[in-house]
Amino acid sequence: MITVVVPAKNEAGRIATVLQNLSTLPIDHIIVVANGSNDNTMQEVLGLGIPKLQILFFQERLGIDIPRAIGAKVAFALGSDVVAFVDGDMVGTFADNLLQLIDQVLLKHSDLALTNCYPSPPRHIERYNPTFQWRLNLNKELGLDKKINLSTPSHGPHAVSRHFLETIPIRELAIPPVSLALARINKLKIDVATTIPHYQLGSSLKTHVHSTKIIETIVGDCLEAISVFQNTPRTRQWQNKTYLGYHSERRFDLLDKFFNEKPCST
Repeated sequence: MITVVVPAKNEAGRIATVLQNLSTLPIDHIIVVANGSNDNTMQEVLGLGIPKLQILFFQERLGIDIPRAIGAKVAFALGSDVVAFVDGDMVGTFADNLLQLIDQVLLKHSDLALTNCYPSPPRHIERYNPTFQWRLNLNKELGLDKKINLSTPSHGPHAVSRHFLETIPIRELAIPPVSLALARINKLKIDVATTIPHYQLGSSLKTHVHSTKIIETIVGDCLEAISVFQNTPRTRQWQNKTYLGYHSERRFDLLDKFFNEKPCST
């Protein structure tokens, strides 16, 4: 059984394209985790009439990456063998790439199949983005830099096996680099399955303020993942600066409430 999880917050004008693209694929379930929207996201989703679509609706904003953990929990309860993750704003055409991710798990028995979003070195302006250095720092710490380079579950579509969800607390998917570190600790099979240059994802353009907060979120996530891998207290601090970004908006309280209410096990 193959399930795709799609987080969606204020994705009106984009979410229909994403879901229509997914609906053509040989997958069993599409789980949309709609949360905190004040636009027509829900109306667009409900108007599609896709039989394999399941909608999880949250009035409140869940915060970045919390929806993927919620979707993974439901997918696991459904009995899914593969769970893939696609953001609700990714309107690019990458159906073949998604099938490669799924096949990497189903046929090649990977537990975590990643996308290489930077087949060429980042452009000059991007080299000053600290997320690249910290993604590489984490992958070096995990001994994976030669194998996956800058790839991360924080960026681009990716897929996990049922064994991955049985081994790692699903709650940890809410901080993607931490789930990568835990996969490495547990000696799970991690591979890059496909390549989609970042600009081909079709992600929506963001404001400068958002971009800055995303950078701080991912840097902090990588720092936290390194501390988890080193079995030291979790920290998001480096050189007297704490990298929070959107981390403080992650609603772990709502995540835990949902987990406790659902009659399914991790």
